[in-house]
Amino acid sequence: MANVLAGGEGMMGQFPLEQWFFEMPVCTRWWMTAALSASVLVQCHIISPFQLFYSFRTVFYRSQQYWRLITTFFYFGPLSLDLLYHIFFLQRYSRLLEESSGRSPAHFSWLLTFASTLLLCIAPMLSMAFLGTALSSTLIYIWSRKNPDTMLSFLGLIVFRAPYLPWVLLCFSLVMHGTVPKDEMCGIVVGHIWYFFNDVYPPLHNGHSPLDPPAWWLRLFEGPPPPVEDPAENDGFPEPAPDSEPVPEVVAQ
Repeated sequence: MANVLAGGEGMMGQFPLEQWFFEMPVCTRWWMTAALSASVLVQCHIISPFQLFYSFRTVFYRSQQYWRLITTFFYFGPLSLDLLYHIFFLQRYSRLLEESSGRSPAHFSWLLTFASTLLLCIAPMLSMAFLGTALSSTLIYIWSRKNPDTMLSFLGLIVFRAPYLPWVLLCFSLVMHGTVPKDEMCGIVVGHIWYFFNDVYPPLHNGHSPLDPPAWWLRLFEGPPPPVEDPAENDGFPEPAPDSEPVPEVVAQ
């Protein structure tokens, strides 16, 4: 059962869509599932977008509706081609970035937590209600900077290197919607902050990375680290086996 839930080797006879779903890393898998579920529930009039958006006053002053701190990252709009466009980029680049981190839920979830917190602080100043696109843009920017030599093609018309991808998507949104995409611009800013302190800053400061997950966060996801034996305690020599008996001395007669 554990293998079935985790999408491991115990799953036999999977459909291609099911196999694709369970092959995704855990954080990307559940984020995409939550995004699709939110759009379906809104489309079926079970919930309203007004119950999902982020408002600083609603969360902290008026109603204390703290779930909005999370649901604002799940809703990308009603069922439409625009939703499929966002879901495609979400699962693709979130998956690539999570897999490049060694499929470690601790490290990738720390990245999501840092970026989400920073976006929640910026959103009231720019009147942004839904932050899913901004968080997705953050991950796209980080991935693009980590893969500077990768060549990409947009709609089969433009070929460019990966670092230009966030700007190409920003221009595409500007053309499609006719307004400056504040959420994508904020995502680029937050992504650059993470990239600078995680990839540029450490080599210049003896490997010190200020945005590494703290020890308590690693223990939360991965458990306590294994104990490390200190060879100095035994003066560099292995301890004798506990059940070994002393060898009797042979006295020459």
